[in-house]
Amino acid sequence: MNKRMGNNFIINIGRQLGSGGREIGEKLAARLGIDFYDKELITLAAKQSGFSEEILKENDENHNGSFLYSLVMGTYTGGNNLPLNHKLFLAQFDTIKSLAEEKSCVIIGRCADYALEYNPNCIKVFIHADLDSRIKRAVGEYGVDPDKVEETIKKIDKKRESYYNFYTGKKWGHMENYDLTINSTVSGIDGAVKIIADLVREKMNK
Repeated sequence: MNKRMGNNFIINIGRQLGSGGREIGEKLAARLGIDFYDKELITLAAKQSGFSEEILKENDENHNGSFLYSLVMGTYTGGNNLPLNHKLFLAQFDTIKSLAEEKSCVIIGRCADYALEYNPNCIKVFIHADLDSRIKRAVGEYGVDPDKVEETIKKIDKKRESYYNFYTGKKWGHMENYDLTINSTVSGIDGAVKIIADLVREKMNK
């Protein structure tokens, strides 16, 4: 697909816990013949930045005001006095930018949509689902304790929301921040994959 595209395309998928966002991303990448990055991005960022993978995992999609705008606009001047969480974010930010220049791929979360906001070939997607569907997937596929599943969903979604809002100044999950939002309860996993793949192909052919 990359040869036909001429330019690299990045599909960034934001997701609620239990909505199937990772599975959709994996199947989409396989369907389009491009690479997929979720936790894999942490390993790559660790290699490129020199930070340990363990530290990056501990701070993954977690924050402790927004400085991402200055990074996107190219006005960040650097320095060694940044808090650790900002340095770790910057490591992933640089990795995302490098990937966008190197190849077409699917990236799950991690503010990649905003990091690539001025890249016309970045397609921004958000996956959500009905609570009952999310509970069923979280328990059945992710192994979440049934007695704590609703609490876990709220906690992880709140962490993702806080991370996104903190670094971007935008609202996580709000439809105006995405090119496409999909309720996977309605579409199903394969249906969501088809919808996104069709959008990518339509954009490729323009």
